[in-house]
This record gives sequence, structure tokens and C-alpha cells, in this order.
Amino acid sequence: MTQRGPFLFSVALLFIAGAGTAWFRHVDLGIPLLPGAQQLVWQVEAQVEFSADGTVQAFLTLPPKQSGFRIVSESHPSPGYGFAVDRSGRQPRAHWTKRTALGNQMLFYKLDLVQDPDYEVAAEAPARVVPVPFDEPYRTAASQVLTALLPITADARSLAQQIILKINTVPLDQNMNLLLDRYRAQRLLSRLLMVAGIPARTVKVLPLEDGRRRQSLTDFLQVWHEGRWLLFDPNTGLVSNTDNLLLWQTDTPSVLEVIGGTRSRVTFSMISQTRSTMGLATGQEASSFSLYSLPIAEQGMFKLILLLPVGALVVVIMRLLVGIRTSGTFMPILIALTFLQTELVPGIISLVLVVSVGLMLRSYLSAMNLLLVARIATIVVIVIGIVSVFAVISYRLGLIAGQTITFFPMIILAWTIERMSILWEEEGPREVLIQGGGSLLVAVLAYVLMNQATVAHLAFNFPELHLCLLAAIMVIGRYTGYRLLELHRFGALDDNARGRREDVH
Repeated sequence: MTQRGPFLFSVALLFIAGAGTAWFRHVDLGIPLLPGAQQLVWQVEAQVEFSADGTVQAFLTLPPKQSGFRIVSESHPSPGYGFAVDRSGRQPRAHWTKRTALGNQMLFYKLDLVQDPDYEVAAEAPARVVPVPFDEPYRTAASQVLTALLPITADARSLAQQIILKINTVPLDQNMNLLLDRYRAQRLLSRLLMVAGIPARTVKVLPLEDGRRRQSLTDFLQVWHEGRWLLFDPNTGLVSNTDNLLLWQTDTPSVLEVIGGTRSRVTFSMISQTRSTMGLATGQEASSFSLYSLPIAEQGMFKLILLLPVGALVVVIMRLLVGIRTSGTFMPILIALTFLQTELVPGIISLVLVVSVGLMLRSYLSAMNLLLVARIATIVVIVIGIVSVFAVISYRLGLIAGQTITFFPMIILAWTIERMSILWEEEGPREVLIQGGGSLLVAVLAYVLMNQATVAHLAFNFPELHLCLLAAIMVIGRYTGYRLLELHRFGALDDNARGRREDVH
């Protein structure tokens, strides 16, 4: 067998193994090949951290049953602790116990939810309204606020909306300013409504956003209106779309209570996945040796990491087949990965601004004759300063997109500025524009491909398909012919050959 034979055999083996394993998992486990083909599942993980000193009991309030979300499975991967769920109260509570525990402790509670619009839970009627009286002078201020608002409202919904508008009106009137000095917005809103005889309660909500890590609960308000609870944001008013809002706490017990520990806190991570109905019923996808078994925060990280081979394939095609020159071999992949965080247009603008300003400042360093290590370190500090200034300016101007500049890898930017500066001195500005423009073009193309929902879905849910990418990269790596951009150099030869043929005829 020739040297080419083993190579082709290895490539074919990689491709068959990757595609075959992906197809087997699709057929056997029911994992969909296309995103959105099956039900959307939210995996929510609560991470409890505290410092223990002896016997420990930890209580975590769990979300109640609610319309639109159906609980598929629950787990508590916390070795060494006893676990039980207390359902005797109005809301279930997770209960961890351990006889002896010392030092920093970490407990986990995982919850799998399916968004199901057809899943309905009867609203729990509120108890009799017993308003908590205000002390003076706050009682007088609250009375004057309600006296002014009640005549212009018709029901609980409109009254809540008007109070929220008054709370967020700038400048505040004297009464509201006095009340807000004493009470937080959602607490004040609840007490004012209860004084008016309207059932209201402060609740904690978890906004569901794919790939988010270490998030906290958000304070909202529920108001009883026409036989159901309406959700209000104390800053904006009625929340009409609650599809991605998970109600976590509605009753009075605290979200987290730790006995025998200090410095306790709870954070939440979440990730969305599409799974088949059969897979949800049997739980076959959450095997012990798979990405699904990792903590939610790490899964969100791998969603980005597993897109890197896709960007590597784009770089290989553009450099080896097309002939695009870039500043750095795989720098465009990291830039494309950053574009996924910043969005394309703000990312391009931020990148061009930082590199341009960095090149101007780098020109002043040439006269100082610094050694390479010191020069690179200086550029890193300069890049951090540029990014910080741009972030502050963007915030002051109200440009939220501009603040995402912090997602750019600082060291890569520093090396890019250094490399382009040297290239400017040795080859001139034309070569800098060619390589800089080539890097940006490849990064944009990689971003377009990596940003496709289907590509992201396949990369994370079928990681074995990366064997197919590896096979394609190996095949392209053996190509030794002309690049696409080199063909124009042979246009003159082709014209001369045609001319000679015409002379012969």
C-alpha cells in the first residue's frame, strides 16, 4: 500500500467514524439533527456556596409549578450530603444535611424544564389582604400618593401601572422621594397596593438566557387581577411576555438558608437544548460520559469552544485554497469567536478602532528601542487602557454595544498590533492593509458560519462530527496546487498562447 493509501484510509476512517456515530446517536437516542425540530429544554443549575463549621443544614427554595413550564427531571449532584425535598409548605424546599463539614462547601441542584404553552397550572388564590401600616411621616406620604392616583385608575392593573410610572418619574415628587428613601421600589409598590386593598406580593424571577452563568434572581412583583397573577417589573411596568421568565420564589421563606455555615450565596447557570420527546421521557441523553453530564456553566463554555474547529476549517480553506493572507495563522478564529459575543458590526468597529489607535501609539515606541518582551508588555498595557477608555466613552454616550469591546482577547490584540507595526516598517502600509483586511475578511466569514443555529447545534450535540472536519482539514492540507488568487498571474500566458494559435491558423 503506497503512502497515499494509508493517508486516504485514515481520512475515510475519520469521516465514517464521525458521521456514523452522529447518525447512530440521532437514531438510537433521538437527538434531533436540526435545531428547533424538537422541544426546547432548559437546564437550570443552582450552585450553593458557603463556609461550614460543624453540623450543616442547607435549605434552598425551589420553584413552584407554573403555567408554561413543565419539570422533566431533578437531580442534586452533591456527594457526601444527605438530601431530601420538603413539600410541606406552600413552596418545596431542597434540604441538604451533613454531620461534620469544614471549610468551603459547594452544593448543586439541577432542574430540567420544558417550555410547554399547553401546560396550565391553576392560579393560587391569595390570602386575605392584611396591609402592613406605614409609620409617620411615611403614612401621610403614602396616603397622599394613593389619593392622587386612585381617581385616575380603574382596577388593580391600572393602579399598579400608575404607581410604577410615578416611582420612575424624574424628578420625583416630594412624597414619592420620601417613600423611596425608606423602601425599595418593589417593596413600596407592594405595600401601596395592599393599603389600597389589592393583593400583591414580591417575587423572585430567573430570566432564562442560553449560556448564562452565575446569575442572580431578579425582584419582580405579582398583582392579583381578574383571577390571575400579573407580573410587573418595578422599572418598566407590566411584563406581557413571560416565556423566558422562570418564577422561582413566591412565598415568604428566604431563597437560601444555611444553618452551621457562613458567607452563603446561591447563583444560577442555565443552558438551552433541543431534545426529542423520547429522549426527554427516558433520559438516555444525559449519560455519564457526555457533555450533558458537565455542570451547566461548563456546558455553556463548551458551546463556544466546540465552534473553534469550524473556524479552523474556514481559515484552512481561505489560506490554502483561496490564498488569503492573514496577520497570524489562527488569529481570525479568535476574532470570530469574539464577534459571537459582540455582534458583527459593533465588533468590527471596535476591532478597527483599537488596532488603529494601538498602531499610532506603537509608532512612538519604536524610538525607545525597547526589547521585545518589554515592548509587548507595554502594548498589552496600552491595549487595556484603550479598551477601558472606549468602554467608558460608550457607556457615557449610551452605546450599549460599544461596551462589549471588553470581550476581545487583549493579548491577541497586542500581538496583532506588534506584528502589523513590524510589517509596516518592513513591507509598508500596503502589506498591512492586505493582511489586516484578509484577517478581517476571514474572521467575518468564520463568524457567519459559526453564528448559524444549525452549525452551533451540530457542533455541541454531535461533537463526533468534528472527526469529519478533521478529515476535511487533512485532505485540504495535502493540496499543493495554485491558490485561487494566484490564477490571475497566468492570464497573460493564456492570452499569449491564444495569440500564437490564431497566428498559426
